[in-house]
Amino acid sequence: MNLNKVCIDASLAVSWLSYERHTVRANALRRYWIEKSVEMVAPALFHAEVVSALRQQVYFKRILPDEGEEAFSIYLDIPLTVIDGPEIYRKAWQLTKDLNQPVCYDMQYLAIAELEDCLLWTSDRKLVNAVRSKTDRVRWIGDFSGK
Repeated sequence: MNLNKVCIDASLAVSWLSYERHTVRANALRRYWIEKSVEMVAPALFHAEVVSALRQQVYFKRILPDEGEEAFSIYLDIPLTVIDGPEIYRKAWQLTKDLNQPVCYDMQYLAIAELEDCLLWTSDRKLVNAVRSKTDRVRWIGDFSGK
């Protein structure tokens, strides 16, 4: 497995950008990746999901408008390689069927992890619970020990 590359999902990025339960762990993991020169990858869907999540947090007053602007500015500087193409969608479609999932969104992240032979890191506990028994590629931020 490629340890110099990780696929990240939008929930993890949102943990970096706003205070949530696992923000401290998420930031520690990000610092670790920066120290180790680990490349972060994600599907094109990542951008729409992160921007929408930040906007929702402002709209529903979970964060102040100024905090939303700052988070958005920081988001724009996340060093991330977007991977796109028909092979991602084919693989996501197949994973959705294989893992008996109702939608393909999260499976795009897992498709990239499989195609790039790397781990998928997430803050989405429901995703982890849904696929953990069927794949060993998904890691939940709550399990990160800080090492």
